[in-house]
Amino acid sequence: MRIAILKERHAGETRVAATPETVRKFVGGGHEVRVEKGAGLTAAIPDDAFADAGAAMGTAAATLKGADALFAVRMPDEATLARLKGMLLVAHLEPHGNRERAEALAKAGIDALAMEFVPRITRAQAMDALSSQANLAGYRGVIEAAQIYGRAFPMMMTAAGTVAPAKAFVMGAGVAGLQAIATARRLGAVVSATDVRPAAKEQVASLGAKFVAVEDEEFREAETAGGYAKEMSSEYQAKQAELIASHIAKQDIVVTTALIPGRPAPKLVTKAMVETMRPGSVIVDLAAPNGGNCELTRADEIVEHNGVKIAGYANLPGRLAADSSALYAKNLANLLPLLVGEDGAKAPHWDDEVIQGMALTRDGAVVHPSLTKEDA
Repeated sequence: MRIAILKERHAGETRVAATPETVRKFVGGGHEVRVEKGAGLTAAIPDDAFADAGAAMGTAAATLKGADALFAVRMPDEATLARLKGMLLVAHLEPHGNRERAEALAKAGIDALAMEFVPRITRAQAMDALSSQANLAGYRGVIEAAQIYGRAFPMMMTAAGTVAPAKAFVMGAGVAGLQAIATARRLGAVVSATDVRPAAKEQVASLGAKFVAVEDEEFREAETAGGYAKEMSSEYQAKQAELIASHIAKQDIVVTTALIPGRPAPKLVTKAMVETMRPGSVIVDLAAPNGGNCELTRADEIVEHNGVKIAGYANLPGRLAADSSALYAKNLANLLPLLVGEDGAKAPHWDDEVIQGMALTRDGAVVHPSLTKEDA
């Protein structure tokens, strides 16, 4: 199979969909890899490194010419999409509820696989890009908080006096949240966390953090079969908000990570809650791309309100481009066997549950169940 890797054209995107390691693996397996010049520079990968691994370097047009598949981080721009007819596109496509985007891919004659739709099953864990990127986002969110915060995280005892440890509160204990908890703990903060999923309580405790939640009957049933959080009732949200409001007032650092696929981020931190926090406190909102968990969040801005800084970085994995690219590229490399036949030619395993789960468009039609429902 001929695999194309382009420079990402989405504003602010620093990641790349391949690394010399994965290129070497592809080439060693008999595949041809073409990489656009400069594609890896923002991820600290020079062109020579790709070339040494066996990739052919060239312009975007030369990279796409005759390619069977384009591996990308984000949805390509319109000019690129116009060149992809007959190709297989594998990327983050922001597909949830986005019928118009899916139809545009189908109309362009592109068979598209959305990395967001990798099923949450054991055999697909090594292909799960949402988890690999969320893990780094959780880590980076705490590092950003430490940089913005004007005080130390750990307790420090000196001859001049004692510096109290920072109090950090993580909202949402999924992959990103658990990594945020672990990172804040490693930095020496006193950490607490909340989540609406019952299974999260034990996970939070295992990392040495205190669990904070209204643990009623609704809480005990608040998890989907796929492991995602369910949207809670307005009554539960009101009870939880009251508990969280009193807790947040005592925190120095708040990291919010709550997301429900395909929906706007739930508003967990109100303006009133922010106003109870002491000046110098920091909120890092990992849900900024979906509107934010804090009502004062603005994507890609640091907003200051009453001395509290709210950071809404829209692409935290992109702030660790080398590592996030390496993990994402490995996710794609692990997916490759399901995209080719025994002879190595392009032949997606359309009957495989992983490919079925990821398939957004095929043969000029939108095929993912979450979008085809609207046709009924």
